[in-house]
Amino acid sequence: MKVDGHALMSRVGDRLAGLRGRITPNAEMDKITWFRAGGSAEALFQPADEDDLTAFLKAVPADVPVMVVGIGSNLLVREGGIPGFVVRLSAKGFGEVEQVADTRIRAGASTPDKRVAAFAHEHGIGGFHFYHGIPGGIGGALRMNAGANGVETRERVVEVRALDRKGDLHVLSNADMGYAYRHSSAAPDLIFTSAVFEGYPESQEAIKAAMEAVQHHRETVQPIREKTGGSTFKNPEGTSAWKEIDKAGCRGLMIGGAQMSPMHCNFMINTGTATGYDLEYLGETVRARVLENSGIRLQWEIKRLGQFKTGREIDEFLGRLL
Repeated sequence: MKVDGHALMSRVGDRLAGLRGRITPNAEMDKITWFRAGGSAEALFQPADEDDLTAFLKAVPADVPVMVVGIGSNLLVREGGIPGFVVRLSAKGFGEVEQVADTRIRAGASTPDKRVAAFAHEHGIGGFHFYHGIPGGIGGALRMNAGANGVETRERVVEVRALDRKGDLHVLSNADMGYAYRHSSAAPDLIFTSAVFEGYPESQEAIKAAMEAVQHHRETVQPIREKTGGSTFKNPEGTSAWKEIDKAGCRGLMIGGAQMSPMHCNFMINTGTATGYDLEYLGETVRARVLENSGIRLQWEIKRLGQFKTGREIDEFLGRLL
């Protein structure tokens, strides 16, 4: 099925009258993702604020797909595009960050992780230095329990505001989020809008030193200046994804314009001409080779959205399932 934003808008246009956000039919997702590759969304909606998002969700027919994306840092969009609406929260409406108690911070879902780390530093609130090294937004961090340098999002979350597909508001506790390694069991249709986090008192000097250590580590071992989606695969229990990729001979492996970074082989990069197909085919090639070499089934950490282009479908592990 080919995505057709104008047909979608013809179907639902009247229902969306009065919304204050921006709607873009046939939105090119390669302009959003850090990979700079992939197909289009049938339509992209950028709500003005939480009330606008509520009105949108209540207006869109239940059979029209709606999914949310963040700043696109760990997102791979397939060439066939994304049916229905993609929601991308605006910085103006969802990018606020404020101190709500001595050691508590409220941040909107589109707030960059690095901004939360900087805000915590400014206010002497410890425990957020790890966000300085995560190139994503708070919404994605909440959904995937983002972590780095030995700290995870679940250690800081107090409560999360979210809207479901019907536009109803939910306030979730830390326990409600069902956190595990790089995972939350919160309902997949929930769109997180903001969250409250808890840190601890710490000197600005100590926080700064921790943030500088995070930055030094990233610059030393990660290809941060490339078109990349960050860590491609989750670490398997008892080992590291990069070690298994390296042992399988996939460091520097290229397919089309996609490459497993020679610097950090769990980072997949677009060398300049990669398509969404190249990137996902490379990832599945790596998974197949690691499976053959060590028996480990690597799991994607990068979020893949949309449908395959006809004739360019890709099987998991390239069909080499055990």
